[in-house]
Parts: sequence; C-alpha cells; structure tokens
Amino acid sequence: MMKNMMSSATVRPWLMMMMISIVTLLFQVQQLAGAQLQRQVAAVFVLGDSTLDVGNNNYLPGKDVFRANKPYNGIDYPASKPTGRFSNGYNVADFIAMKLGFKKSPPAYLSLLQGPAAAANLTLAIKALTGGVSFASGGAGVLDSTYAGKCIPLSTQLRSMEATRAAMVSKVGTRAVAAHLARSFFLLGVVNNDMFVFATAQQQQNRSATPAEVAAFYTTLITKFSAALTELYEMGARKFGIINVGLVGCVPLVRAQSPTGACSDDLNGLAAGFNDALASLLSDLAARLPGFAYSIADAHAAGQLAFADPAASGYTSVDAACCGSGRLGAEEDCQVGSTLCADRDKWAFWDRVHPSQRATMLSAAAYYDGPAQLTKPINFKQLARTTA
Repeated sequence: MMKNMMSSATVRPWLMMMMISIVTLLFQVQQLAGAQLQRQVAAVFVLGDSTLDVGNNNYLPGKDVFRANKPYNGIDYPASKPTGRFSNGYNVADFIAMKLGFKKSPPAYLSLLQGPAAAANLTLAIKALTGGVSFASGGAGVLDSTYAGKCIPLSTQLRSMEATRAAMVSKVGTRAVAAHLARSFFLLGVVNNDMFVFATAQQQQNRSATPAEVAAFYTTLITKFSAALTELYEMGARKFGIINVGLVGCVPLVRAQSPTGACSDDLNGLAAGFNDALASLLSDLAARLPGFAYSIADAHAAGQLAFADPAASGYTSVDAACCGSGRLGAEEDCQVGSTLCADRDKWAFWDRVHPSQRATMLSAAAYYDGPAQLTKPINFKQLARTTA
C-alpha cells in the first residue's frame, strides 16, 4: 500500500510537468507556424451569434436549438458537408481569422470539451494558447431572454471564456496568459438577434414601440454589453473587433413579410439607433480603460453599399435566399429538398437570414483593410498591430 501511495505521489508531479512541457512545445511550434502564416495576433477569441458560430450549437441538447448541421449547409466548405456554420461554406469569423494569418476560425468551444475532463481541459488550454477558441452560438444575443433555451447567450459565453482563461493559467501561469490575451484579437458580433426578438414582440402586439420603450431597450443592451466588454478587459483582452448590427430589416425573412418585398425601415432604424449608442460606448470605454483598443466594423453601412449597387459586388440577387422555399426562399429554413440556387457566389444571402460565403468574404476584406468609411476609428488590420 505504501509503495502504491509513493508511486502515485511521484507520478502525478511528473505527469503535470509532462503536460506543461507539451503545452510549451506546442506553443513554440505554433509560433513558428504562425510566423510562416504571417500571423498578426497571438490568437483569436470569438463571441457572438450565428454569423460567427462554427459549431457550438451542434453540441447543445434539445430539439429547438438552432443548428446548421444538415445539408445543404456546408455545400461549398472544403469537405462539402455541414460544419455547424450557418453558411454554404466559410463564415465571416473564418475570413477574418484568415486575414489575421490563421487557416480559419478557431474551433468551437464545446467541441473541445468532449471526452474525459482532464484531457478536455488540456485540449482547451492548448487550443486557446496556440490559436484561440470560438464561443459563438447561433441565436445568441446580449440579453439572456433572446431565444432562451435555443442557444448560448453572451453571459454564458463569457463564463466559458473565463473557464478557458483558467485552463490556460493552470498550464502556463497568470503572467504568460495575460501577455497572450493582450496580444490576441477578440471578435464580437452579437446584437442582431436582440433586434429581431424586440421587433417581433412589437409585431405580435400589432403596434410600434414607443420612443420610451426603444430608449429603455437601448439602455439595457448598452449596459449589458458594456459589462461584457469590461469583463473581457479584466480577463486580459485588449484588442476588440466589434461588428455592429447590419441591415436586419433587409434579410429575406423580413422582406417576405412585405407585400412588395421591401426592407423594414423600422427594423433598420432600430439597428441604426443602437449602432450610434454602441459607438459612444466604445469611445467611452477606450477613454476609461488603459490599453483598450477597438475597431467597429460597420455591417450596416456595408449592407447599404452592397444593396445600393449589387452589380458592383457581383450580385444578381440581394433580396432572396439561395437555399430555401416559397416566396423569396424565405418560408422555410435551408434543408434537403429546398430550392438551391446554381451560382451561389452571386447571391448575397445563403438562407433566409444568413449571408452567403462570398458575402462574408467581402465583408471580412472590408473590415480588415477596406474603405475607411466601413471601420471606425481604425480597421481590423490596424487594430491587430496596436500594442497595449
């Protein structure tokens, strides 16, 4: 018995040292690979909704969860199969990660937690230290009530980031993790669904929101988003790439509710008002928090430019879903048996809500180093090069 106890006591520290050595070695190897890929940042951490999700929702239980794990999703992805991305291929998180020197978006957080806890914790730490992690979830919003039970809200994504940080600290220590996070890129895009839910509630009551209700809605969103960004900052984040709310009133699902197929000016106006408040919030945080650097990717303005002159972006369709059914392809989700457009690169929308792979590629290019009017106060490329 004593011999077994001594063996256990000596093996455990040895195993711990081996794990630390493995992490250190992989970190160094990844740094060398990163140099070859011309990485702009140490890692990418992603929090947000279905526009950024790379498969977290695939691991959630429940029949009502938003998932993109069936064809025709992923038809243009390298493996030509569903990946959990709400896209025919890559999404905007992938293309932004590519611009920053990575092969694609970091892996879904929940995909790293499969298997025994100790092994999963080590895998999580390695991935976070060598490339980053995605916490994004289809349907997520800033508010916990947004599509509750069907996704992972921002508050839970923050807890997952906290657990990821703890896993890294357990392997390489607080100081190394602090330096790593300060050199990493935090990509967020998470308010679109809050807009949809708020507008739907008003529509179900057959009325428009009052100015006071809209103001209260903005205040709640900004307060919670401010707390989320501050929490990430306290964890060590310094570079924040924020995608604002796009032209949510122009997605096929919304257009199909109009007799003429027009965009909803009310919903787009709601989004624009929030975007103004978001810009003020970020300017304030940058003034108060030392080292806080940010770039707002103006998805709203990018959409306006694309829809005003579709041909300039190579589009032949900006109002209907490539994959869907019924009017504007917006009466059902994309699935086997849906009508599927032939030339997907010429369609702005993949399904009744989400952009096509090409649309996200163009957006990522614009946010990284495109027209100055689409990013403020700096673009993503400049943000990546900032020092804390």
